[in-house]
Amino acid sequence: MEYKNLLIENDNGIVTLTINRPQALNSLNSETLTELGCALYQLEYDPAAKVIILTGAGEKAFVAGADIKEMSEMSAYEGHQFGRKGQNVMLAMGKMRTPLIAVVNGFALGGGLELALGCDFIYASAKAKLGFPEVTLGIMPGFGGTQNLPRLIGPNKANELIFTGKVITADKALAWGIANEVFPPEELMARAKETAAAIAGVGLLGVAYAKDAIANGLNMTKEDGFRYEASLFGVLFATADQKEGMGAFVEKRKAAFTGK
Repeated sequence: MEYKNLLIENDNGIVTLTINRPQALNSLNSETLTELGCALYQLEYDPAAKVIILTGAGEKAFVAGADIKEMSEMSAYEGHQFGRKGQNVMLAMGKMRTPLIAVVNGFALGGGLELALGCDFIYASAKAKLGFPEVTLGIMPGFGGTQNLPRLIGPNKANELIFTGKVITADKALAWGIANEVFPPEELMARAKETAAAIAGVGLLGVAYAKDAIANGLNMTKEDGFRYEASLFGVLFATADQKEGMGAFVEKRKAAFTGK
């Protein structure tokens, strides 16, 4: 499928998925959200896609937010449907077995920060700016921000960021636990690809099951989470990757995982 607003490049299993609307600071309109949903579905079932790096075109923005021009004319019903469209993309990202790394190279505001939070973790440029300015427009985050951010950093800091609409620096995002690492702009993508390569080189079934255990365990009691972890742990012992990984360790050689 050809995409109007996305670029997809696969380099030895590391897929760079770029929101490509630099003239609009990569803002998310309905068309782009539809394309994102399709692209993520395509990549989830592509055996050649081992890790996805999600970023924005140009140097100014990762994604500067949802498309305000489009939203400004929406009715209550249309706003609800637009919010659900964005939420469906975020929910799909959370359910993907393929790891997702957000590379925030500039503004990540509103829907852009929500998109980054939908990934498994965030690497940011030292020049990045992050925030939820929706309240300054008379609305609120609608693509899952009120749910994902408090789960990540706790309700107090999330409340401050969402209620004030303020935009924070990459360093503050790092200190608050929103970003995992902050790098100089010229090093950002290379460092993200280093991490992606490290992930791509391990047993990806193990990574996928670990992602599942973490995501679902957050919604369980600790005891139920332990049971769920044990069930997935056990299933992995029936895989070729487990036999290969442990066999390679015993034989003191590099494992050749197949994802099976």
